[in-house]
Parts: sequence; C-alpha cells; structure tokens
Amino acid sequence: MAGPSTASRGAVAGEKRAAPRPRRPYGAYRTALWIYAGLFYAFLYGPLLMIVFLSFNQSEIVGFPFTGFTTHWYGVVFESPALVKALGNSLGVGILAAGIATSLALALAMGFRHPFRGKTIVLYLILVPIIIPGIIGGIVLLIFFGYSGVRSSLYTTVLVAHVNWVLPFAFLTLYPRLHGFDRALEEAAMDLGAPPWKIFTRIVFPIVRPGVLATLLFSFSLSFDEFIRTIFVTGFDRTIPVQFWGLIVDELAPQLPAMAVLIIVISIFSSLIGFVFMGRAARRAATWSGSARRRPERAFATR
Repeated sequence: MAGPSTASRGAVAGEKRAAPRPRRPYGAYRTALWIYAGLFYAFLYGPLLMIVFLSFNQSEIVGFPFTGFTTHWYGVVFESPALVKALGNSLGVGILAAGIATSLALALAMGFRHPFRGKTIVLYLILVPIIIPGIIGGIVLLIFFGYSGVRSSLYTTVLVAHVNWVLPFAFLTLYPRLHGFDRALEEAAMDLGAPPWKIFTRIVFPIVRPGVLATLLFSFSLSFDEFIRTIFVTGFDRTIPVQFWGLIVDELAPQLPAMAVLIIVISIFSSLIGFVFMGRAARRAATWSGSARRRPERAFATR
C-alpha cells in the first residue's frame, strides 16, 4: 500500500506548526503576584536604601538634592562623645538583657517540658509584654518603679524593661527546640546511669547550643533597637535610639542618616548570625538524634 504523498505530509506538518501554543494556567494571576511582591519589597526596603543613600550626602540638610558624596557624617558620629557613649550604653544593656533573658527563657523552656499546675496561666503571663502595646507597657513600668522607689538608671530600670520585653521572644524561640527534643536520648542516658545534670550538660545543651546562641543574638537585636519602653524609664544615660530621637526633636542633624545606618547594620548583622546558628541547631539536632539512637553510650561518655 502506497504511503502518504509528499503534499499531504507537508500539509500535516504545516497544521502542526500552525497549532497555537497552550497558554500557561493562571498566567495573569502570577504576573499580578510578581507585581505585588515587587511593590511590597520596594515599599519595605526602599526607605532603608534611601537612608543609606542620604548618609553619604554632602549637604547639611537631611534630604535632597544630593550635592556630593562624602563619608564626613560617619566621622561626626564617632567623634561625638554623646553618640559614642549612647552606643556603648546600648551595647552594654543589650548584652546583659540578652544574657539574662536567654538564661531565663532556657530555664522556662526546660520547665515547660513537664506538666505542672497553672502551666497555661504562666504561659499567658510570659506573653503579656508582647500582647500589650509598648506605650502601655512603658507607663506600667514607670508607675511600678515610681511606687517601688527605684531610681531610673541604665542598669536598673532600663535593664529590667529590656528583659521584660525580650524574654517572651527568647522563650518562643527556644521552646520549640526543647519541645521537639527527642526524649529517647535522655531516657537512654538515664538507663546507662547518667545523672540529670550530666544529661543536661552532655546531651541536651550541646544539641540546643546553636539555638541558644541564636536566641542570644536575636534578643540582643531586640534590646539594642528598643525605644518605646526605654523612653519612659531611662535616666540621664541614654541609649542610641533615645539619643537618636533627641536629635530629631531638638534639631534635624545632618548625621542622623549615618546614625540610622549604623543601627541598621548592627541589627542586621546580629540577626544574620542568629539565623546561621538556628540552621546549625537544626542540623546538629538531626545529627545527634541519629547517632545517639545508634550508640547512646557515646552521647555522655566522659573524655
């Protein structure tokens, strides 16, 4: 039987070439979603980029036009004794508040692994500083310290206010790590005769240590940026956000964008390191869980 002619084969090939390409489903929706995401990130990060751009403006007026490139205002920030002192105050209070809040959060997270009476009420009390507005929390702390006769200072009222604000976030960061902890590791260690303190120091803490370090850095970032509660309880010593606010109110100083960039850089840097440690914590927990299931006696063996 003879095959199809050359003309018929050409006609069929032409029809195949002329066939319209199938349209991608939800094409318009995806385009609209990309536009929305682009606008969202532009409004979110556009002001930050604008602050960075204005920090190098040679003009003595904060704003446009851009008269020239200079790093002079960064030198003004570091040459100002008040600004350097405020930066040191923020670093000192942030480190102490992060250490105290992380230690308390670790103890609370360990306690919440076991049932006890009033557990739900305690949880709600821990989360109260997140729920109430910052200005209300600042007024409550101001009234409390006033009736208690505590003098406003950096390492008394401000430190307590920062720990009060940072503690719920530290607890919410650490609790999922310990709540999802494989209890079989501890049970295997107890079966092999390890005491509770040795189980914590040789098994529990090494696994959650990256998470603790991440919580420490995240807490420091929150404390370093805290302003609303600080303004109510601060004394003569100012933190960098309070000093920044004072310069805005008194005069729109040209070094303000440079100060803002320094605050942003410190906050982002500490947060990025915290995310790195959080990733390490997840990988470490998975590694320890697998190895300890195979040979639990090595999890707490002394060197």
